[in-house]
Amino acid sequence: MFDIDSFVRDNIRKLTPYRSARDDFDSGTLLDANENSYGAPLRNSLDLHRYPSPTQDALRQKIADYRGVDLEHIFLGVGSDEPIDLLMRIFCEPGKDSILITPPTYGMYKVAANINNVAVQEVLLTEKFQLRTDEIIEEANENSKLLFLCSPNNPTANDLKRTDLLKLVAKFKGIVVVDEAYIDFSRQESMAQMVRQYPNLVVLQTFSKAFGLAGIRLGVAISNPDIINYMLRVKAPYNINKLTADTALKVFDDMELMKFNINAIKDERDYVAEQLSHSNAVTKVYPSNANFILFKIKNAKEVYRQLAERGVIVRYRGNEPLCEDCLRVTIGMPDENVKFLKALREIVG
Repeated sequence: MFDIDSFVRDNIRKLTPYRSARDDFDSGTLLDANENSYGAPLRNSLDLHRYPSPTQDALRQKIADYRGVDLEHIFLGVGSDEPIDLLMRIFCEPGKDSILITPPTYGMYKVAANINNVAVQEVLLTEKFQLRTDEIIEEANENSKLLFLCSPNNPTANDLKRTDLLKLVAKFKGIVVVDEAYIDFSRQESMAQMVRQYPNLVVLQTFSKAFGLAGIRLGVAISNPDIINYMLRVKAPYNINKLTADTALKVFDDMELMKFNINAIKDERDYVAEQLSHSNAVTKVYPSNANFILFKIKNAKEVYRQLAERGVIVRYRGNEPLCEDCLRVTIGMPDENVKFLKALREIVG
């Protein structure tokens, strides 16, 4: 048995959450929340002068159905960054506890830890960008409350082995967070439904990548109801606005288009990877299960700068562990990919 409460900070366990007006009533003659009853000076069909649902249950249910879990397994956040921050605030005592990460990985884990005055322990990935599971277990101590694992990984684009993920969920004596921002581009199955089996597992997903909605800032945490309830207690009362929720709900009316876009990105990913492999300046193209490619190229920083001068913006990743002389390129539209490859040929031949 895994006792979630024993890992939660004392002040969070004792917290009496703010109860908003819409927690009590969401219909009737609403004179309880000091809203502007005359409305906004613009036309809209969403009653934007009224506060949104604090829990957005209709959207949570749509996502739950799509991922094969129940509504009580779903938390909605402002991007994935809000769940990352909330998990640290719930489980990590500032100045005492730590998180554990596996560089190279998504940079916000460390940033959020620094903001919350939480220490960061690191165990590098292998040269093939896979987990050192035994070393992670050895590195962890009684203050290691959260283990962040990104799969497919950013910036390396590869899946972490599912057997390694499950081994760490079973053996890590804390909360294991598997960040699946790019899962819909992968051949590997999501860990979402495993939250029924492992009470210490949190799966992060987002509408920014496969759903193509980075601008609405919507993230998802999937976990057991106890963890979800703590996140609902700690979050801001109305963290997901009506415009975001309405836009996200509309996506589920045309999932075939989303699947078409994902397949198109995969095809373009294969094309770009093949073209990169033909360049004498490119020394390695790493396999990708995401919507981007990491590749190693001679004089990477100079190439990055010259691409920018030609109006093609990629990401320099050479400062990351194990990523020396590496650039990361997002898969764009076909004409954008052609422009990138043409500019690269002009620079390196």
